[in-house]
Amino acid sequence: MRLTPPPLSAQATNPANIIQAQQTKNIKVVYDINQNDTEAGIGKGLYYVRGLLEAYKKQNIPLDQVHISVVVHGAAGLWLLKDASYQTFVNDPFGFNPNKQVVKELLDNGVSVELCHVTMNAHHWQPKDILPGVKIVFDAYSRMIDLQMQGYAYIKF
Repeated sequence: MRLTPPPLSAQATNPANIIQAQQTKNIKVVYDINQNDTEAGIGKGLYYVRGLLEAYKKQNIPLDQVHISVVVHGAAGLWLLKDASYQTFVNDPFGFNPNKQVVKELLDNGVSVELCHVTMNAHHWQPKDILPGVKIVFDAYSRMIDLQMQGYAYIKF
């Protein structure tokens, strides 16, 4: 007589009965980041965007179904500067932008990292000062409104 194992129950595959994401396709999120707060040595908002990507990966949601726009403006704008421009901005000739690697990782994972043109103008930054792959948007607020009207969930940092 051959015994067959019972089918896996929901509790066996998710022992704590943790609610997982129900939306697994065409996930849209916009992050509003304008504070220069840090977490683990990098911009706090960027840290949490990376964490969201990891959460979706752990729930087996393909990243091609996750559409994230990170709209950076105000005090957080310096996170998107190349090292030379960063050094000038923070007045430290030996300084380096600690966010450049996480920005590259986010871009490599399909995240749209965007910088407000108004913020750039306020600091006299030029496109040549900005990290590769970062998009420049006309202004942060009209961009976030546009994305929300397209169905993007809004997260404030």
